[in-house]
Parts: sequence; structure tokens; C-alpha cells
Amino acid sequence: MKIGDLAHETGVSRRLLRYYEEQGLLRPLRLPNGYREYRDSDVAAVRHIRALLAAGLPTAVIGRLLRCVHDDEGGRMVPAACPGMISHLRAERRRMAETIERLQNSQRQLDTMLAAVHEQV
Repeated sequence: MKIGDLAHETGVSRRLLRYYEEQGLLRPLRLPNGYREYRDSDVAAVRHIRALLAAGLPTAVIGRLLRCVHDDEGGRMVPAACPGMISHLRAERRRMAETIERLQNSQRQLDTMLAAVHEQV
């Protein structure tokens, strides 16, 4: 299938599909005329990429984990225990927790400033 077909099937723009290719997440065949040729399995791969992005994973990590997920009979993404999967996911969870903590600290500081301004009004 061509890039427009994949975009239609997945609801993902052609631009994003090209970005996924740049990141090594998709590897379409290249025809002699330069057109990309996608396989039916790329539809599932795009769904998996979208789900992993929604979980907050960066594309570099997704590139390492994408081979570790598949669809079950109901079409839901199921992770497999590939080497490194647990350590990658734990590292990303730690990174997210640290980011959340920094944002909560920033929010508390803003709340303090807002309270101080309200006292002056």
C-alpha cells in the first residue's frame, strides 16, 4: 500500500508517517520510482507506535521496544518480555516521575506567588 493508504487506514498524517520512517520506526520498501510501499503489518506497527507515544515513551525507546509488542486476538497491543523491556520501561517511568515532581514543585511556587499577589489586592 502507498503512504496515502496507510495514512487513511491509521488516521495518521503522511508527514507523521515520514517522521516515523526517519526515526527508524517504519521501514517501507522503496520502489524503483522512489515511492514507499507499506505492508499490511505496518498498520499494526503504526497503532503500536501511537500507543507507546501515548504512554509517554520517546521515539528512541519505542524503536527499541516496538519489536516486543504484538496484537492479541482482540486486536489489543500486548507487550512481550523481550530483553531490556523491563529496564527500558522502568527507566522511562523514573524519568516521568522526576518530571512530574519538578512540575509539582513549580506549581507550588506559582501557587505561593499567586497567594501573595491576592493578599495585596
